[in-house]
Amino acid sequence: MYSNIRNSKGGGVSIGTVMGLLAQATDRAPNKTALIDGNESITYRDLFEKVNQISEYLISLSMPRESRVVIYSNKSIDQVVAILSVLSTSYIVVPISNLLKEEQVKYILDDCNVECVITDKYKIDSIKSIKFEKQIVSLDSNESNVISFKEIYKYNSKVASKRTISSNSSASIIYSSGSTGFPKGIVSSHKNLFDGAKIVSSYLGLQESDNISGVLSFNFDYGLNQIYCSINMNATLILHSYFLPINFYKHLIDGNITVLPLMPVFLSRIFNKKMIKGIDASLLLSVRIICSSGGRVTQRMLNGVDQYFKKSIFFSMYGLTEAFRSTFLDPSQIQIRPTSIGKAIPDVELYIINENGNECQANEVGELIHRGGCIGKGYWNRHKETKKRYKSINILNNILNIKGQLNDELVVCSGDYAYKDGEGYIYFVSRKDDMIKSSGYRISPDEIEGSIYQNIKEIRECAVFSVEDEGIGEKIIMAFTADNILDVSDIQFVLKKHLPSHMIPKTIFKLEVMPTTTANQGKINKKVIKLMYEQGEYQ
Repeated sequence: MYSNIRNSKGGGVSIGTVMGLLAQATDRAPNKTALIDGNESITYRDLFEKVNQISEYLISLSMPRESRVVIYSNKSIDQVVAILSVLSTSYIVVPISNLLKEEQVKYILDDCNVECVITDKYKIDSIKSIKFEKQIVSLDSNESNVISFKEIYKYNSKVASKRTISSNSSASIIYSSGSTGFPKGIVSSHKNLFDGAKIVSSYLGLQESDNISGVLSFNFDYGLNQIYCSINMNATLILHSYFLPINFYKHLIDGNITVLPLMPVFLSRIFNKKMIKGIDASLLLSVRIICSSGGRVTQRMLNGVDQYFKKSIFFSMYGLTEAFRSTFLDPSQIQIRPTSIGKAIPDVELYIINENGNECQANEVGELIHRGGCIGKGYWNRHKETKKRYKSINILNNILNIKGQLNDELVVCSGDYAYKDGEGYIYFVSRKDDMIKSSGYRISPDEIEGSIYQNIKEIRECAVFSVEDEGIGEKIIMAFTADNILDVSDIQFVLKKHLPSHMIPKTIFKLEVMPTTTANQGKINKKVIKLMYEQGEYQ
C-alpha cells in the first residue's frame, strides 16, 4: 500500500497535510480518476507518481527550506500537479492569477523573495521579461533551455525520497489585495489546508462518487480547497477554464457534475436569460450540491437555482482569507433567511463584539471575531498588519473566562461588521475598510489609484470607489481631476496595459474640484463623490 510503503521505505507520509491525504487516497483507490481536463484524465496512482517526480526534482534544486515557489499558469492537470508537488516538500507554494500583468507579478516575486517559478508556455516570456534570474520550470515543452514537466516525467525517478512535513509549517501564501494598496500575502500552514478539506467535506456531505466542478481559479483559497476536498474524499475533480455560459453548461452536463462550487458573480451570469436559453432543467439533475462564497447571494440567484437545479441543495458560505472559512448557512434556512451568512462552521467559534469588547446583543452590530480552526499564520513580512488582524484571545476577555487559561491563543479580527438575530444566525453588514469585491475578486482602490498616478501623468487627483451591482457584486467607479482634456477611452486604454480587466473602472468621470474631508487635511472625500455619482451630479 502507498502510505505503508512510504512510511517504511521512504517519503514518510505526514499526518495533517495534503501530502498525507494524497497518499491515503492513492491507497484507497489507486485506479479511481482523480482529475479530468477535457479529453485528458489522470488516476490517483498516476497523480501520486507525477507529484513525487516533480517534488523530487524541486528538492534536487537544493533551495533553502521554506523557499517560495510561484505557480503562474493557466489551469491544467499539470498546474494541479505543480501545486501538490510544492506542498509535498518543505517549500511554500505561492499560486498567483494568470491574469496578473508583468509589474504585478514582479511585485509578488520581489515581495516574498521567490526562489522558483513554475509557469507555462503562455507566461514564460512574461517571467523572462521581468528579468527573473532564479529557477524557472515550465509545465510545457519549449524551445528554450528551461526544463519542462515532460522532461522531468521522462527522466526523474518515480520513487520518493524519505521526507516528513510538519503540519504546523508554512504551506502556502495567498496574495490578496489589501486596503493599504499593494497585495498582502496571507500565510497558511499545512494544518490549515488539511482542516479546511476535512471541515468543508463534512458539512457539505461530500462523497467518493462525487464529480466536483473545478471552475474556480486555483490562485485563492476557495478554489484551492476544491483540490484538497476532492483528494480527501477520493472524488473526481473536473477542471473548467473558460467561464462562458454555453461552455459552462456543457461542462456540467458532459462531466455529470454533482458538486458545484461558485461565487455569486458566476451565479448572476449563468442565469442570464440570453445565456441560459435552450438549457432544460432536466439536463442538470446530476447537480446535488451548489455552494457559494465570496459575496452577497441575491434572491434572483436563488430563484435561478430553484428553477434550473431542481435536485440540488444550496449552501451559502462566508470566509476570510486570513482564516479561510467562518460560516455556512444550513440549506434548510436559505428561503427562511436568505440574507444570512449562517452560523460557525465545525471547529470554529464566532463572536460579535462592540467597541467596549462586550458581546453584542441580538441585532446589535459589531465586529466579527473568528476563534478556532483554519486560522492562518499572518501576513508575509507585515508584522504591524498581522498584529492588527491577528490578536490575542484577551480581546474576548469580557466574554470568555480567560483567567487560568493560556492567553497566547490568537483570534482573527475580521474587520467586518455583522450582527446576530435572536436565533443566532449571523448577518453581514459591511466592511470596515473600503475594499471592493467585484467579479469574484477582492480589489484594493489604492492599487488602482497607484497605477493611475504612475501611468497617467495628466491626472491630478483621482478617487476609486464602488457601487453595488447585482451582476458583478460591486462596480468600480473612478473620478479624477486634470488640467487637460482626457478622453475616458484613452484612460481605460492605458489602464488595460497595467491592470487586469476586473480592476478597470467601469465608469470614469471628471470633476473640476475634488471634494476633501477638511481644508487642512486635504483627504479626498469619497463619500461625497459617491453621493454625487448616485445623484448624477457629475459631467
